[in-house]
Amino acid sequence: MTLYETLSTVEQWEDAAASSAEKPLFVFKHSTRCSVSAEAIEAWTKWVEENQGSGIRQTLVNVVEDRPVSNAIAEATGVTHASPQAILIVNGEAVWNTSHWHITQASLEEHLRAHCGK
Repeated sequence: MTLYETLSTVEQWEDAAASSAEKPLFVFKHSTRCSVSAEAIEAWTKWVEENQGSGIRQTLVNVVEDRPVSNAIAEATGVTHASPQAILIVNGEAVWNTSHWHITQASLEEHLRAHCGK
C-alpha cells in the first residue's frame, strides 16, 4: 500500500487541489539533488507512516523532474517555490507552509494534527 501519491502532471495537481474541498491536501516538494530535502523527506515519510488514515491526502512532487507541476502549485497557492517545501491546502487555500530545516516530525505533527480527520 502506497502511503502517498506522486504528482507528476499538472492535471494530477489540479485534481488533487480540487479534492482539498473535501479532504485536506498535503504537498511535499522534494528535490532529489538536495541533502536538506533528503532529511526533510525522511521526517515527512516517518510522519506519514505513523499517521496512516490521518484524513489528509499526502502527495509528493519531485521538483527537478516535474518542474511544471511545482510551478503550477506555486502559482495556484501563492506560495513562493522552495525545496524542500511543505504546503497544507484546505478548501483550495494554502493554510500552512514551511521549508528547508523547518520540516521536522515535530513541526508536521503540530501543524497537521489540527487538520486530521481523527
